[in-house]
Order: sequence, then C-alpha cells, then structure tokens
Amino acid sequence: MRVTGVLPLFLPLCRRVWPGRLAGISMALLKATALEAAILTGHLLLYPTGLAQERRSAALPVPDGTTRLPVRPGPPVVLLHGFIDNRSVFVLLRRSLVQHGRQRVESLNYSPLTCDIRAAAELLGRHIEEVCARTESDRIDIVGHSLGGLIARYYVQCLGGDLRVRTLVTLGTPHSGTRVAPLADAHPIVRQMRPGSEVIEELARPAPGCRTRFVSFWSDLDHVMVPLEAARLDHPDLDAHNVRVTGIGHLALPVHPAVAARIGEVLDIAHPAERPADGLTVA
Repeated sequence: MRVTGVLPLFLPLCRRVWPGRLAGISMALLKATALEAAILTGHLLLYPTGLAQERRSAALPVPDGTTRLPVRPGPPVVLLHGFIDNRSVFVLLRRSLVQHGRQRVESLNYSPLTCDIRAAAELLGRHIEEVCARTESDRIDIVGHSLGGLIARYYVQCLGGDLRVRTLVTLGTPHSGTRVAPLADAHPIVRQMRPGSEVIEELARPAPGCRTRFVSFWSDLDHVMVPLEAARLDHPDLDAHNVRVTGIGHLALPVHPAVAARIGEVLDIAHPAERPADGLTVA
C-alpha cells in the first residue's frame, strides 16, 4: 500500500518519542490502522454486491487464472458475516478455500435489522439443516467473523448445533463480551455483546459433551475487542483452541491471505487430537 510506503520516514521520530519496544508497537499499530482503512474502503465498494443471498449451485467455480489444488475431503463450509455486514466480506476467503480444494463453500446473509442473537441462531440452524439436506452431509464447518461467530456459537452450544457443526472457526468474535463503543448500546444486539449480558452469561454456563471443535482467531491489534482477550474462547467444557494473530486489526481477519491459509489448515485437521499452531504473525 502507498500509505505504508511513507511510514519509515517517521520511524526516527517514533523512536525518539517512544523508545525501544514501544516504538515498534506504535509502528505496527500505524500500519495495521492504514490497512484497516484500505480494507474498509474496498469493502464499502463491494458491499452492494453482497446484499442479496447468493444463488445455490452444485459447486463454486474456480476463478480464471487460478490453480486449484486436488479436492480435499471434508464437510461443506458456511461463512457467517459480522454486525451490519454481508457476505461480500468473504470474497477473498472463499476464493482461497475453493482454490485449496473445498468443494462446497456457502455464505449466509442474515438481516442487518437483526436484533437478537438467539433468533439469528435459530435461523442459522434452519439454514444448516437445508445445507445438510441439499449436500447430503451429516456435518458442516462454520467460519464466523465477529458477531457471526457469536451467533454460530450460540447455535452450537445452546440449540443443539453441535450435532451438525464439526468445526467452528471464529474471527475476532467477542466470546466474553466487548466494551467498545458504549454509545452503541441503543442497539439491542450490541447490548447482547456486552460483558455480563444474558447471552454472554448463557454461553458461559456448563456445556458438557459438546461435540464441536472451536478455533478462535484473535488479534493483538483488534480495535473492536475491549479488552483484546475478549476474542479468546476459554470454556472448561469446550474443545477450544486460540490462535493469536499479530500485526492486523479486526477488518483484516477475514481478508488477509495468511489468515485464510491458516483457516484452510484448521479445516483440514481431521483428528480431534491434532491442534493448529498457537500464533500467526502476518506483518
């Protein structure tokens, strides 16, 4: 990006103002912020293309000029977007998954007027049943960004979705609630994402025997998670693994190619005892 090309010019000043490690952190934050701004601009341009539900087809086509790896065995993958967003956020991630051998990748839109995580989880459950019937699959994988991950977790943990979901990958999801933007509390679904809300308390309850494997990607520069560790999933009854991503922010999690590649690796893990690597540095 052209913005990051001028950043080294300010490095001496940063070192003078913030000595040692703090200067490095400041530079990383500046680069991540510039990347977030660029991604937001691009996503606003793509947003209209994702307003309608996608058409269901036998298989997603491979984009021209790309090399597709051999087809990998595995269940269908459902992508679930975040708050006030739509399926266009997954353009690059789904292309990566298809290119690396995923036969079936689908994106689900839920209404931007959604005001209740529980209701959205029920709708997700009906969609999952439709996907399983159409693809003749017993189980599926889900990748959820931000609020999408919380909706999917509620479906798995509270509505019996662990019968259908093999692996749930979350990207910047406020598993323990986030305190960001307190003025947004006028929206009921934002209140449900706060620490101590009824939904967050329900998800903290015992969940013995849950059959779904969880992998949570959280970023050390995620401005939407307050605190940052809110995007970690720590629950004594869940098979949960946390992957710390270093160098990018909230909007970059479903977009960055290194994260997409790691998601593909996570979904390729067939045996429950296998664990993905703990960290991912992308900058």
